[in-house]
Amino acid sequence: MVKKALIILLILLPFGQLALLPLVNRIEPIMFGLPFFHLWLLLWIVITPLCSLCIYRLQKKDGGIE
Repeated sequence: MVKKALIILLILLPFGQLALLPLVNRIEPIMFGLPFFHLWLLLWIVITPLCSLCIYRLQKKDGGIE
């Protein structure tokens, strides 16, 4: 049951960040030479495949969700 909840959380996490876009849509602060919005998108480009990798490993470990 905990495994299923973790998988669902990892699936919804990248979609949930879309709800935060209006809050992070600004130029200031500048971080690592990028406006905050661009840094936010770059971070999620990295985080989303990591979520997918975690889901894959969780499912492969026991041969599936069931």
